[in-house]
Amino acid sequence: MITTSLPLPLEKTESKRNIVNLVNVCKYYGQDDTLVKALDGVSFTIQEGEYCAIMGASGSGKSTCMNIIGCLDTASAGHYFLDEQDVSGMQDADLARVRNLKLGFVFQQYHLLPQLSAIENVMLPMAYANVRPKEQRERAALALERVAMGNRMNNRPNQMSGGQQQRVAIARALVNNPVMLLADEPTGALDSHTTAEVMELFGELNASGITVVMVTHEADVARNTRRIIWFRDGQIVNDRLAPENLGHI
Repeated sequence: MITTSLPLPLEKTESKRNIVNLVNVCKYYGQDDTLVKALDGVSFTIQEGEYCAIMGASGSGKSTCMNIIGCLDTASAGHYFLDEQDVSGMQDADLARVRNLKLGFVFQQYHLLPQLSAIENVMLPMAYANVRPKEQRERAALALERVAMGNRMNNRPNQMSGGQQQRVAIARALVNNPVMLLADEPTGALDSHTTAEVMELFGELNASGITVVMVTHEADVARNTRRIIWFRDGQIVNDRLAPENLGHI
């Protein structure tokens, strides 16, 4: 790993655990002359309660890294510890269970089911976690209230604005009380005003103790976080870049 600036001042973190711990993680595609090193010996940690952005140019490895962190893909080599559990060698079924119980996902395009209401969309992850139907509805309602969508519980996606749909998607990501919220370009389909509102919500969620990791190519979005991990050519250039130093990378 190449580090180009001094690390940020460390807070007191004696009681905090590592939510993400990548140890010399590699991801290769092809072989011999066609070998592509999407990730080439990546190591870093993210502690509980952190608010991080993962950035880099197209093809830098940031999306591949996010897929591995989200248990959507596995490394070719190295180890990934999620919430202090080594998930590197897990089979697909086990990874699916880990994703459902440990992680909450927010995507650029919301991925809400159009035939379902807001509350029914938020209830979906709990169905796979074997939560009782009554508890599903109660927890989904609380999650929607948390993101200021309590008055839209019975609306379908086509009855909501883009920002409202993203708030529902965030409620869905929160409903299983994950150890980490993963957001992949969450403001990419939103206008600047709505982007500011959604980023304010992410900030509030992080302030409440939720670990947030976000992939973005937008500098203005990344500046809302508290730490930037910058990728280039499958490696980390800096894993503790302060947002105010973003223009100096």
